[in-house]
Amino acid sequence: MTATMTAPPIEKVAPNLVTRVKDGDLKAGQMAMLGLGIALLAIAFATGLGGDKEHQGRFWFSYLTGYMGVLGITLGALFFTMVQHITRAGWSVGVRRVAENVAAAIPVMALLFLPIALVGFDHLYHHWAHANVNPETHAAILPGQPGYDHVLAGKSGYLNKQFFFIRAGIYFAIWISLSLFFRRNSLKQDETGDGALSLKMARLAAPGLLLFALSITFAAFDWIMSLDPHWFSTMFGICYFAGGFMSFLAFTALLARWIRSKGYLGEVINTEHFHDIGKLMFAFMVFWTYVNFSQYMLIWYANLPEETVWFEHRRHNGWSSVGTILVFGHFLVPFVFLMSRHIKRNGFTLSLGAVFLLVIHWIDMQYLILPQAGHGHGAAHATEAVEISNAGHPPFSHDLNLWLHNIQPNDALCYFGMLCLVAGIAILFVRKNNLVPLRDPRLSETLHFQNI
Repeated sequence: MTATMTAPPIEKVAPNLVTRVKDGDLKAGQMAMLGLGIALLAIAFATGLGGDKEHQGRFWFSYLTGYMGVLGITLGALFFTMVQHITRAGWSVGVRRVAENVAAAIPVMALLFLPIALVGFDHLYHHWAHANVNPETHAAILPGQPGYDHVLAGKSGYLNKQFFFIRAGIYFAIWISLSLFFRRNSLKQDETGDGALSLKMARLAAPGLLLFALSITFAAFDWIMSLDPHWFSTMFGICYFAGGFMSFLAFTALLARWIRSKGYLGEVINTEHFHDIGKLMFAFMVFWTYVNFSQYMLIWYANLPEETVWFEHRRHNGWSSVGTILVFGHFLVPFVFLMSRHIKRNGFTLSLGAVFLLVIHWIDMQYLILPQAGHGHGAAHATEAVEISNAGHPPFSHDLNLWLHNIQPNDALCYFGMLCLVAGIAILFVRKNNLVPLRDPRLSETLHFQNI
């Protein structure tokens, strides 16, 4: 029926629904977010690219930390959009339009990847991009010669600069194409009311989700896991996705709450919908814990040096305290806090939990990326962990102080700068188009949605 019927005009479904932002409304918030985002990133670049090569190298790790944290939020928006179409969900029609607006920032994230590609690449990935090459003479190191890395030689067919950029182009082509397709067809349905568009989007969501799963997995491999090319985990992609989608839900809860405070979306995103957003946020917080524990448990149980070395490096230089913070902050504390139905149905407490999870997501990105800035990647890399694994370990307070001492302002400037930029872009699209999918066949369902 959805494929053949034309959805009725919005006047018949919800005659009192505010469908567009009034001229000038939300502009101050949009400009504030865009201005703050640009300012924070400008300060980060100005302070990070000065000084010696070591200082610049540390900046690119800060930039990558912020970038991957915020990219996960925009990709989470794309995933949410496709899942709602493939399941033909009715409760989330209004929330889906917010997700479409957040996913519209993916092309901007592609532009923000250019500094990594053009300048930061050799600071971040030099250890495999120039594997088995003498840094002084630039001559090739042959098998049997000192410094020859057998592991990187075996991975050179995948880990090489040209193929790296080809894959990056494929990832962005997939993400941008999918986000544009769903957004444009959703807006087209606002005008025509053609129910066939819902079926069209539901059908493309299936292969779209497959492409999404493959692309986000290999992007996590390429842009984070390859920072330590001797280490590998087939679960790494799903760990990154789980944290990114959880953060998207937190970001959406805050964005939707702010828009509601300005007098919009009150009928289509109410307490019932925030309750469901809170439940999904809780679920993916637990899912992040499950997949990360599974990854750790399997590596701990096998106890192979080429696998345990990644965690070994996170026992030193203060990173052990961050692991403890993630156990409590990314699981135990939000598990207890978000468990209650009343917490998820209260705007202030849900927003508090969302802010907390966005901050803890940033710390999670630090844990994944920043330790790689502090150690080498030579051929002896895998054996270093065996030699130091029996050393004593300082108390938590010592590690915490060491971590706080090593964190730099650019770590926060890059993450929160990009976060503000995406918020500003999302608000821009909220202002430009209809607030909700006006003639989606399931709009009436979301207007009358109630949790059991």
